[in-house]
Amino acid sequence: MALPLPLGLTHSEVAFVAEMELVTVVPRQRLESIDLLSGKTPPLRPPHRADLPLWLALLLKKQRRANIVPPPWLHPASLADIVHRETKVHPHAFSEPMPTASRARQSQPGYAGRIGGGDSSEVILSPPFRSNCTSAAPAGYLPYHWLEVAEVLITHASDDLGGNTSEIRGLLRDLVEVRAAKMRDSAETLGAEGQGGVVSLRGVGAMELAENRGFVLGVVDGVRKIGGAVETARREKEEEMDLGGGDGGRGGYGGDGDSDDDMGI
Repeated sequence: MALPLPLGLTHSEVAFVAEMELVTVVPRQRLESIDLLSGKTPPLRPPHRADLPLWLALLLKKQRRANIVPPPWLHPASLADIVHRETKVHPHAFSEPMPTASRARQSQPGYAGRIGGGDSSEVILSPPFRSNCTSAAPAGYLPYHWLEVAEVLITHASDDLGGNTSEIRGLLRDLVEVRAAKMRDSAETLGAEGQGGVVSLRGVGAMELAENRGFVLGVVDGVRKIGGAVETARREKEEEMDLGGGDGGRGGYGGDGDSDDDMGI
């Protein structure tokens, strides 16, 4: 008999999905375009940069055929700014997710529109179609797979981080602890009055959801059981009150019992 599958994605599955994120590489050798399921990769021509999937960039890195350019949000200054906003500016909310890529409108100077859509259409982009981990990504924001990409780059491309590996690792540890505490606090508010059983997870990463899914589901299940017990107790009390009212109507016959005892029956 097969064991039931866990709810959601596991840690290894989330890390596998994160390898589809695009990163920027600086090739050391010429490499022609490769046909992948997601399309053709750009040809590599040193020293011109190119965006490749993370798994392919790691393969070229191990073969010493390319260097990986760390995304701007992984720089120590950017991580320190995010930690400051998570702890001081917005201590009870997660930092804003990375904005959608946009491009300046040539017809309207000073305005920008989303890449891949018209002025009024809403385009939903997801990895590997967003450049959240490339060199063109904005600093000060965390992408959806920020923790997985950061761990992979620290492990396999630490020499490309500019000698700031220890500082980056410490800032990431602080960020993980702060956001984990916020996740626990948000789960505790599920049972609070006025919340309606709703918690905002805007800005939460994929690995954070995978790690806290069991805890949050346990809290939700506990709140559901408590609410069910309270509702059951309320119904039982109402039934007792109804039965009590009926007994009171029969209370006038209590004198017959007393008269039977007096008569020795």
